[in-house]
Amino acid sequence: VDDLVKAMGAGGMSKSQVSRLCGEIDERVNAFLTRPLEGTWPYLWLDATCLKVREGGRIISRAVIVAVAVNEDGKREVLGVATGPSEAETFWTDFLRSLADCGLRGVKLVIADDHKGLRAAARRVFNASQQR
Repeated sequence: VDDLVKAMGAGGMSKSQVSRLCGEIDERVNAFLTRPLEGTWPYLWLDATCLKVREGGRIISRAVIVAVAVNEDGKREVLGVATGPSEAETFWTDFLRSLADCGLRGVKLVIADDHKGLRAAARRVFNASQQR
């Protein structure tokens, strides 16, 4: 943590200050990820990538997924981001259900790669047409 703080130009900050700032960032990110999604969002883009991360002293691979949508007014917005152990269907399903729980409605077309788990989850949660 000390090296990271120095690299960010905050070398004079204490560990408690860094912890407080990280807590504030976590609050803002959680507020963004759980905000109400109002209106209808007919077009939904889904994508994922795998990143190497340090967890418990080991380097492991984690999936990072993102949802971007366009509403009826043509406004494009990132609706959600999540990380998980893999791009398994259950991970996609949980992610899409969390978006639906926040109010994502009116999805008519899901644009994504041809990942089998993603396709099945999108069909299960939104019953929308799909395009690669």
